[in-house]
Amino acid sequence: MKKTKNKISDYKITAIYVRRSVSDKDKDNNSLSIDAQKAECIKYVGKDENYRIYCDDGKSGKDAIHRPAFMQMMSDAKEGLIAKIIVKKYDRFSRNMREYLNITNELDNLGISVFSLTEPFNTATKEGRMMRNNLLNFAEFERETIAARVADAYNTKARETGFYQGGKVYYGFVPERRTINGKTGSVLVPSPQAEAVKIAYDIYQHNGTSLKDVIDYFRENNVDCITQSSKKRKQNLDRSQVSCILRNPLYVRADKDVYQYFSSLGYEMIDDIEAYDSVHGLFWHTNADGSKFIKVAYHEGLVDSSVWLAVQDKKSHNQRIPHNREALNSWLIGLTKCTHCGYALNITYSWNTSQTILHRYYIDSGYYKANGCVSQRKKIKPDEVENAVFKAMKERIEQLEIAKKESEKPDSKTESIKADIIRLDTEISSLLDKLANADDVVFDYINKRIKELHTKKAALEESMRNQTRKHKKIDTSPLTEPLKNWDSLSVHERHEVAMTMIDVIYISDTDGIDIHFSI
Repeated sequence: MKKTKNKISDYKITAIYVRRSVSDKDKDNNSLSIDAQKAECIKYVGKDENYRIYCDDGKSGKDAIHRPAFMQMMSDAKEGLIAKIIVKKYDRFSRNMREYLNITNELDNLGISVFSLTEPFNTATKEGRMMRNNLLNFAEFERETIAARVADAYNTKARETGFYQGGKVYYGFVPERRTINGKTGSVLVPSPQAEAVKIAYDIYQHNGTSLKDVIDYFRENNVDCITQSSKKRKQNLDRSQVSCILRNPLYVRADKDVYQYFSSLGYEMIDDIEAYDSVHGLFWHTNADGSKFIKVAYHEGLVDSSVWLAVQDKKSHNQRIPHNREALNSWLIGLTKCTHCGYALNITYSWNTSQTILHRYYIDSGYYKANGCVSQRKKIKPDEVENAVFKAMKERIEQLEIAKKESEKPDSKTESIKADIIRLDTEISSLLDKLANADDVVFDYINKRIKELHTKKAALEESMRNQTRKHKKIDTSPLTEPLKNWDSLSVHERHEVAMTMIDVIYISDTDGIDIHFSI
């Protein structure tokens, strides 16, 4: 005879919660399989019991928000549909101690208890709660240990091979399984969007273009710009996505200039400079301490190094352009600094005594700093600086035009640097030959000397790279015309020309104007 339900609690269900994470699948642990958990829990509550199974397969226990079945169970509990919750182990419920305590506290307030088949102690007592909490502490520790091991394994593989390590799918590439040097892994190959990457670099490298120009070109020419994250939805690249693409070394056909670029920025270079063959792209990985390292990848890059480096130079300049209305005050805003304290100079206005003329003045932002200048306002006027800088810019272009006409002549500075590098290589080679017969004292001395020589060589190679690029890559034609028609340019247009030509301008009432050109 069927039992008559006569209490509200008789209408509530017993919730059975089962979960298996990806790491559990890899352990080949049948006891943690979804079917095994279900069978044991059903056996415990009885087949005739009014129960419902909530199942999260392939979900981590680190948080609840990413487990849909768990969230549904909590919603049903709040609706008053659940009498109790059964799990095989408490760590199936949660591996995050703080989250577990918050959830169980919420369930306690709802009058719902959580029962474990594997840990059969009474959580209604303080001893039982202590045992449960200790088990969850160990579960959380295990989860964090597994996460650390996964991160270490990822980092090790990223250093040892040029395979794509998974995770984010990069725009312009798709992964393809290949065997290289006896090892099998994923190698990036160009996707239909690869052409859009090349176009973006080609447009942006030129003076006077911006991210907006790249996006406008894609839109006007109906370039395929569907992102990997958009799946089947058509979604054009936005400014931040284009900016990330334009700075990622994944796309460069890395050569020795690119090696020197990252080396000079302090990145850890995993591969020797000889691996930079003007063909393969680079992976940009992060160490546990936040520092970055560069690894030559197995995939081929999409963009020549000269174009990629030109884009990096331009982006470096653009980072100094202020995104505010101050640029209206002077076409040199963002470039002027105090010679003495190094802080930026800003523009302020002041009327003359008769209130008929509005004058511009430089205000030293270092005046407000503890280690800044003692004088707030500069005596030298912005008009004087702008006139002097404009004259210097024209002279600089004239010098570059003359240098271009004499480009067939050897660059004496570059040749001098090359000679110094050869001398260093000769000394390093000679010291290496002596290492075999050296005693401990001499061995340590030679090693120290070789390190010093390599440091000097790296600095010289960086100087030569900069000298070579400045000597050969500068195209003055986009600057000549604006300088000829200077009076007709707006403040913003003048500002763009100045940012292209100048790194910084140091200003002092005593020392005058010191212009550092970037070309």
